[in-house]
Amino acid sequence: MPDARREVWREGLGVAIATSAYGISFGALAVASGLDVWQTCVLSLLMFTGGSQFAFVGVLAAGGVSALPSAVASAGLLGVRNLAYGMRMSPIIGRGFRRRAAAAHFTIDESTAVAVSQDDPRLARLGFWVTGVGIFLGWNLTTLTGALLGDILDQVGGPRAWGLDAAAAAAFLALLWPRLKKRQAIVVGIAAAVVAALLTPALMPGLPVLVAAVVAIVVGWFDWFDGRVTPEGRAS
Repeated sequence: MPDARREVWREGLGVAIATSAYGISFGALAVASGLDVWQTCVLSLLMFTGGSQFAFVGVLAAGGVSALPSAVASAGLLGVRNLAYGMRMSPIIGRGFRRRAAAAHFTIDESTAVAVSQDDPRLARLGFWVTGVGIFLGWNLTTLTGALLGDILDQVGGPRAWGLDAAAAAAFLALLWPRLKKRQAIVVGIAAAVVAALLTPALMPGLPVLVAAVVAIVVGWFDWFDGRVTPEGRAS
C-alpha cells in the first residue's frame, strides 16, 4: 500500500503541475480581455474550472461588456459537466457536509480522472484530493503570474503578439482529441465546429458557441454514427 500511495501522489502532482501551466495563459488573456489583475485572480479562486474560465474571457474579449450575458452562459454551459462528476465522486468522497462542500470546489476533470482510475477506494480518495488541491494552488499561482505578465506584455504588443491566445484553443483540443475514438464523437465535433464558424459573422460574440452546443447535444443524443475508429483510420 505505501508504494501504491506514493504512485498516486506522483500521478496527482504530475497532473497538477501540467494543468497549472495553462493558468499563465489564462491570466494573461483575462487581463487582455479587460479584467484587472485582482478580478482575474478572484475569477480563478471562485470559478476554478479552466475550460469555463477560458470561455468566459474569450467571449468577453470578443464582445466587451455587451457580451457579458453570453460569456456567463458559455461558461455555465461548460461547467454543467461538473454536476455529473459530482455524482460520480459522491461515494468516493464519503459522508459529511464539510467534506462534501470542500470537495465540490475541487471536483474538476483532472481530479475526477485520477480518482476513478484507482481500484482501491482509499487510493481514489487520495488521488482526488492530491490532484484537486494541487491544481487549485498551482492554477491560482500561475493565474497571478500570467495576469502580472499580461500587464507587461500590454506594453510590448499584448498577449496575442506572443501567441498566448492560442493556448486556450490548444487546451480545448487536448481535452477533445482523446475522445475522438468513435464516428459519433467525430461527427458531433465537426457539426458543432461548422455551425459555430458559420454563425460567428452573423451573431454577437458568445451566441455561436451556445448554438453549436445545442447542435452538439442534438447530434450526440441520437447515436446515428455508432462505430469505433481503428488506428488505421477505418471505422469498425
